[in-house]
Amino acid sequence: MIEAKDIDLNLLVVFHEIMQERQISAVARKLELSQPAVSNALARLRRALGDELFVRTSLGMQPTPFAQAWFEPLSIALTQIKNALNRSLAFEPATSERQFTIAMTDVGEMYFMPILLAHCLRQAPQVKIASLRAHNIDLMSEMESGRIDLALGAFEPHSQALFQKRLFRQDYVSLFRQGHPQMRPGMMMRDYVELAHLLVSSKESPYDRITHSLEKAGVRYSETWSVPHFSSVPYILCSSDLLAIVPQKLAQSAATYFKLDYIKPPIRLPTLQTHVFWHRRFAQDAGNLWLRKILVEHFSERNG
Repeated sequence: MIEAKDIDLNLLVVFHEIMQERQISAVARKLELSQPAVSNALARLRRALGDELFVRTSLGMQPTPFAQAWFEPLSIALTQIKNALNRSLAFEPATSERQFTIAMTDVGEMYFMPILLAHCLRQAPQVKIASLRAHNIDLMSEMESGRIDLALGAFEPHSQALFQKRLFRQDYVSLFRQGHPQMRPGMMMRDYVELAHLLVSSKESPYDRITHSLEKAGVRYSETWSVPHFSSVPYILCSSDLLAIVPQKLAQSAATYFKLDYIKPPIRLPTLQTHVFWHRRFAQDAGNLWLRKILVEHFSERNG
């Protein structure tokens, strides 16, 4: 049995062209090779396959029965190889059924997913997008393998294999229900720290550091209520007098639906920077490029 490793791919290309042109000179011109080089390639392929392949006649190079039978499956194989080599050019959003997986926090999911969903329903109705929590996985290995296409958030990857682009910056704000009896803009620090805050004990960076900063500033957390993530915060605040420190974009999204207000707290907190990350292996992948382009168009601060 002849194995793929025993055949030079270039010899198959020469065979394919001879089948179509039936002249060594024409094949040489098409492949930009010398005639001796084409003849030598044919001789090597004859030895490898143990068949004459082509016989010179007054009508040109005529294939043997073996070559005739071999031509169609070889043509299919070469076409598949060509398509594989040019796969990055083949992504068509309107017809693609590809699934993309994006690692993000629950805050990111609430902010990004509705807009991505709306865009895909218009422009790429069969594309599938799944999200998962970045802190529960080995982000580097999952992105390197291609199981995760992109990551969105304020992560701090320590690898040159991950590329990144900043989408936006945002502040942290105090979120509370409309009509809260004690909340007012410009309130003093001593009054603010006495108000009961809902503790969001997220382990995801950088929110874990924000919690530490608030505790250091003397913020009084409710002794009764705490949650491990942000998704339930608007539901809790709209029916209580608790406060919560949340990213501003979450506050903006939730304010109208849950009848909430927000102000800048009298505590100095770092700015939250959100990036999109991708692995260098997939930097030129057309689907990955398309999704990154959508994220930049819809979420980059220079566009908003």
